[in-house]
Parts: sequence; C-alpha cells; structure tokens
Amino acid sequence: MYFSDGKIVSYDVKRLLDKGVFRALSDEHTFMDTCCIMNDTLAWDVKRTGDPADCIDIDPETLYALYAVEDRLAVS
Repeated sequence: MYFSDGKIVSYDVKRLLDKGVFRALSDEHTFMDTCCIMNDTLAWDVKRTGDPADCIDIDPETLYALYAVEDRLAVS
C-alpha cells in the first residue's frame, strides 16, 4: 500500500481469510479480481457494486502502523 506521504507498507491478509467477511477472499481469483483502493485504503469490492459501503477493507490506521518497506518495483 502506498500512502500520500511516500510511506509504503506490505500487509499479509492471509491470516484473515478464514474469518468472517474475509472468507469471501479465500478464492484467489476473487481476491485478485476485486482488490482495489476504496475508502482511501486497501479494499475488495466483492459485490462489484462500486459502493464503498459494500466493500471489505482494512483500516488505514492498521496499515499505516506497519513498518515501511522498499518499493520492489523501483529497485533495479
């Protein structure tokens, strides 16, 4: 996740995939196909409505609290 201040974090959502609403993301195709930025955070539009109220998301404060990582795409 890239933040507006330049901080980059990596979040492993795997531990959540067997809990509550996150179970819908255990299918790899659904996980990848519906992943987006919504509500200013990492989200999955699993209902494909485009409505931020219908998405599954991770609290942006939870993400921002993670240690910063290097952007692997920018490293040569």
